[in-house]
Amino acid sequence: MTDLRPEERSGRISPLAQLVRSDVFPSLLLVAATIAAIAAANLWPDGWLHLWHQDFTLGFDDARLTKSVAHWINDGLMVVFFFFVGLELKHEARDGHLQSLRHAALPIAAAIGGMAVPAAVYATTVPACGAEATTLRGWAIPAATDIAFALGVLALLGRRVPAGLKVFLATLAIADDLGAVLVIAIFYTDEIAWHYLAIGAAILAASYGANRAGVRTTWPYVICGVLIWLTFLQSGVHATIAGVALALTVPARRGLDEREFSRRGRALLDEFDRVADPTPRTNAEQLVVVHELQRHAEAVQAPLQRMAHGLAPLVAHGIVPVFALANAGIDLRSGLGDAIDHPAARAVFLGLLVGKPAGVLLASLLAVRLLGCALPAGVTWRHLHGAAWLAGIGFTMSLFIDSLAFANAPAAFDAAKIAIVAASAVAGAVGFLLLRGARPAPGP
Repeated sequence: MTDLRPEERSGRISPLAQLVRSDVFPSLLLVAATIAAIAAANLWPDGWLHLWHQDFTLGFDDARLTKSVAHWINDGLMVVFFFFVGLELKHEARDGHLQSLRHAALPIAAAIGGMAVPAAVYATTVPACGAEATTLRGWAIPAATDIAFALGVLALLGRRVPAGLKVFLATLAIADDLGAVLVIAIFYTDEIAWHYLAIGAAILAASYGANRAGVRTTWPYVICGVLIWLTFLQSGVHATIAGVALALTVPARRGLDEREFSRRGRALLDEFDRVADPTPRTNAEQLVVVHELQRHAEAVQAPLQRMAHGLAPLVAHGIVPVFALANAGIDLRSGLGDAIDHPAARAVFLGLLVGKPAGVLLASLLAVRLLGCALPAGVTWRHLHGAAWLAGIGFTMSLFIDSLAFANAPAAFDAAKIAIVAASAVAGAVGFLLLRGARPAPGP
């Protein structure tokens, strides 16, 4: 489990609060949501299916959008998820582990191998099973990695895992997310309504212009985001791309220098003390100081930081578990054997459990041998082997791509879903066992 905060070590918060704040909690929520979805799909099959497929309308009169509940989740809530992914990508590219090509080369190479090899395994398995050509649309399903689940397993291992391995796997997963976004944009977009796309691009340009003009409040970007989402939703380009595109326009630089913030903050605190009175309530003069201090506290944080910090618990504790509830339900009562024998299930299963570990390890080996990359401090090849298996946990991203690839092929969709859940469970268990017994690399 993740290191505890000082107040947690002192026992001032409850064990439940410690669990909720831990890195492993989002993974536990995902597991619980998946189990609940599978149980409901078998105990209440008709009602569960009806729940997610009933229509829900937003708007009024002629300005209305009517979609199923599942559609609103996959094309609405998941836009927020991809916006959060975009914020993380921009942060890592500007100030994080993707900033330095020398440090990022190994996990980026591993991510590329971890996408290419599973896709190749899928593409060769499907024809070998004599499947229809439409089944090939799922080639990107095993190429995805679920960052929340993968890092959650590392969190369970605690201090057994070197810090360098956590950085490696996080960077790999972020690069993998970028690849998944590009795949969705290029390969899972059908007909395009160019006029809506042009309007969306214009709004996106306005958001970027606000960034360049020095706008550091977040509400203009929120408004632009809603408008971009609406235009992309009508354009034929998957709406989740709007989330990533908007994130790239959000300012990553703060409006107030830290030294200036410190100087102004101290002056404001002095003023707060000066205007204090013996009454138990904050007086009007103190409230003015407090509001000014709040304004400066916002200005010293980049909008990207404020948005990412605010969205992190919503995404991890709300959006992703709700997505799992709506998409992970598997009917085990009948037809399970047929689903397992479906070419899509076999291809996804082999892609995640054979292609993913092999691709990550092979690409890492080539990066070390040919590019001169070094393993992170304290990381051995056994650690890397375990991380390669954890990269085979596709789950959220794989389920999402499955819903795009087989939107009009329910048999293939259900078969791939079963394979995703099963393969992700096996990959997580194998990766956990490999890393549990691994020892850190000897020091220099």
